Amino acid sequence: MIDPVLLRENPELVKRSQIKRGESPESVDEALVADARRRAAITTYEQLRAEQNAHGKTVAAASKDEKPALVAQAKDLSERVKQAQQAVTDAEEYANRVLSDIENIVLEVVPAGGEADFVTLRTHGQIPTFDFTPRDHLEIGELLDAIDMERGTKVSGSRFYFLKGVGARLEYALMSLALQRAIDAGFVPMIPPTLVRPEVMAGTGFLGQHSDEVYRLEKQDLYLVGTSEVPLAGYHMGEILDLSRGAKRYAGWSTCYRSEAGSYGKDTRGIIRVHQFNKLEMFVYTEPSDAEAEHLRLVAMQEAMLQDLGLSYRVIDVAAGDLGSSAARKYDIEAWVPTQDAYRELTSTSNCTTFQARRLDIRYRPDGTKTQHVATLNGTLATTRWIVALLETHQRADGSVVVPEVLRPYLGLDVLEPVA
Repeated sequence: MIDPVLLRENPELVKRSQIKRGESPESVDEALVADARRRAAITTYEQLRAEQNAHGKTVAAASKDEKPALVAQAKDLSERVKQAQQAVTDAEEYANRVLSDIENIVLEVVPAGGEADFVTLRTHGQIPTFDFTPRDHLEIGELLDAIDMERGTKVSGSRFYFLKGVGARLEYALMSLALQRAIDAGFVPMIPPTLVRPEVMAGTGFLGQHSDEVYRLEKQDLYLVGTSEVPLAGYHMGEILDLSRGAKRYAGWSTCYRSEAGSYGKDTRGIIRVHQFNKLEMFVYTEPSDAEAEHLRLVAMQEAMLQDLGLSYRVIDVAAGDLGSSAARKYDIEAWVPTQDAYRELTSTSNCTTFQARRLDIRYRPDGTKTQHVATLNGTLATTRWIVALLETHQRADGSVVVPEVLRPYLGLDVLEPVA
């Protein structure tokens, strides 16, 4: 949720952000009206409560002859207070609903536009070339007996798979490397729950435009998470944090679930776009003034991983219309996938400023002063999709795959060999 004070004091800034995202600025005007009604309802209620308290003292001090009339007035006043309290409840519910429809305020430097309007900030590495016709990751995975899509579909349906043998070992090695690097960087390792309550899912902003991509267990009223960002954001829900020693950093290793609604016909081959995958997600709570520096720190960690894995990539500044409701700025890192002759997203990292913290009521107390909302950030450090770029980039003509040196201590292999 955006800051209501900012909405009142600088509605034009909020409108510019909405326009930049491709959303209607009319929602800002509606929010201003709803906020004003809410504050007016609260004022009326507080005035009536004060009048009721004063009247109660009058009744207590009245004579026996005066009391019947005053008691009747007290009953009438009590009913008015009850109605005013209900008016506050209704006004607050409406204001919260309208305010929740306004997405986070994008930073001024974020490019305008949609999915295709990103800005490339930098590229790294040479585009891999081969003196043979390269195989795609699924063909390589089948040669290695590492990926079994057919049985995944048989057991669970389309876009499910088994990683087996060296495929399972490769993912475990990749995630273990990422976890160790996160620990070395001061992140607390976490294995979070993958089912969360509605207020946590909504608080992180995942029940907005992309709610149809979220799996829900209706009987239990719980949601399966598409990233451990969600439970990690909810971890400190309703708390006042001590940030006097610096930011709180967590690294969540979890299985993730996405229904990928509306994506049929896209990347249906292999494990690029699937319903279930594993991911190591970095999550940070910090002071708002440190959020941009922390954002760059997360990107640097992601780049270091990709460089050491020998992958060619580009870093893009995602356009406002493709940010998602919670992010004020997002960087994606896309690795080169040889058989697609294109860069494909492997990581993203978002600065959500105070948007999620307002929804989840997560605050800190700077220098003993009044509490303020923290800033939250998230970023991927490893996920199943990375296997796609690893297999295709490091393949050899005979179907074997050279294991990047940094992974060898975790995998125990230098080369992945085809299975006869």
